[in-house]
Amino acid sequence: MVKRFAIFVHRWLGVALCLLFLLWFPSGIGMMYWDFPEVTARDRLARSPALDAAKIRLSPTDALLKAGALPTTQIVLNTYDGRPVYRFRTRRGDALIYADTGELQIDATAELMWRMAAAWTRQPATAATIESIEQPDQWTVQGPLRNLRPLWKFSWPNGEQVYVAQRSGEVVQYTTRASRLAAYLGPIPHWIYFTPLRKNQAAWSNVVIWTSGIGTIAALLGIVIGVWMYSPSKRYRRGSVPTSIPYRGQKRWHMVFGLTFGLGAATWAFSGMLSMDPFPATNGRGSGSSRSAAVSTADALRGSVKLDAFAAKPPQAALAQLSPQRATQLELTSFAGEPVYLATLDEGGTRIVPIDGPPQSEFDRRRIAGIIEKATEAGGGADVRVLDAYDAYYLDRRGERPLPVILAQLHDDVRTRYYVDPKTATIVRTYNASSWMSRWLYHGLHSLDFPWLYAYRPLWDIVVIAFMLGGTALSVTSVILAWRVIGRRVSRAADLEPDAL
Repeated sequence: MVKRFAIFVHRWLGVALCLLFLLWFPSGIGMMYWDFPEVTARDRLARSPALDAAKIRLSPTDALLKAGALPTTQIVLNTYDGRPVYRFRTRRGDALIYADTGELQIDATAELMWRMAAAWTRQPATAATIESIEQPDQWTVQGPLRNLRPLWKFSWPNGEQVYVAQRSGEVVQYTTRASRLAAYLGPIPHWIYFTPLRKNQAAWSNVVIWTSGIGTIAALLGIVIGVWMYSPSKRYRRGSVPTSIPYRGQKRWHMVFGLTFGLGAATWAFSGMLSMDPFPATNGRGSGSSRSAAVSTADALRGSVKLDAFAAKPPQAALAQLSPQRATQLELTSFAGEPVYLATLDEGGTRIVPIDGPPQSEFDRRRIAGIIEKATEAGGGADVRVLDAYDAYYLDRRGERPLPVILAQLHDDVRTRYYVDPKTATIVRTYNASSWMSRWLYHGLHSLDFPWLYAYRPLWDIVVIAFMLGGTALSVTSVILAWRVIGRRVSRAADLEPDAL
């Protein structure tokens, strides 16, 4: 009775979810190499012209006065519509003051949005088809774009599409034919990112959580049934040949693939559910002491910014010191309370321009270590060392996260770890023991980013693709068996209908 009930539940859960599993596994291969299209701050800087010192006529202090002395979280000098601007970033958004005239950028006119879109693709806006986007489409369903509508979509004949936010005039999304195709092969089916569902955040979240959770149960049930039915002594017969598996055809293949890849399918579905954070109480963000230590460390590394101090070396002088290198952005910040410019170069990379010295490639590592040790000594101190390679908690298969970094391991109850980039003196990654579920049960089981495998490519690629193909084969047998089950039920219903009448 128990066995029959388990088979019944597994069969009908398989009928309900087999197509989703068939979407998840092949698209997982696409996820290894392609992301959903998005526009990042790095993308904007890569397409921005270099700052021209001759066009900068307003001092940082005067710009702040024109902005209304707002409480800012960051102050940068870069370009907007080809002109230098001071951006005073607040929790409510950016305030832009043109550095050449002192004007406050308020409204994005139609002409300005045309220029911004054309500059992004280096094609004339007159060659584009333009439409207003009032509701989410496939490329604007993600959370950060929800509050930016209305958007204006510019589509060129070569397949490039640019979305410009009417409120700010900034390019907020960019796609090409290749990036859209890659998204359909990877993120869209894998995340169930189809527009009618994804535009409803709550419904989409519930669908992902429940389908992956029920899928985990279905896979575990299949493993239990497979082990239960398997006979090491080969008590079954296939014709006249003894066999360990009592099934033939697709059922036999389904059991073989299930016993081989079923556990991986179960852990993969479960870790996929964890991506939605269904158990927030058990997946902590760190204790209050670790969060306060992070804030105090970040404040000690940077400190407050006093714009008056930059009068000794105005932005024009800082740009002149960087020559012949050209900068697309200057961040007005500080290191240990001392004012510095942090320049982003047009060829990539950063440079530090102190007020009282020449440019340098990074901050003093010993000084960073000393600041961290002093900032954390109230909580027990920290062990500080330099990492030249990724470790188990700081890793990136594309190699985009900065190296080397300074690792600070705090002596607190949750074993907090800070990773500080010496080129910017910022904390680029944190980890503590309360995040173990996210690190190992989600990222570890879902991406197989275990250090002993992840650091060795193409070994990681081979292992993951082999697992995906095995899961795909298991899913194909599920779909075939589900089709047969449904077909039998439909056939029986058709046979019974005349009698019922």
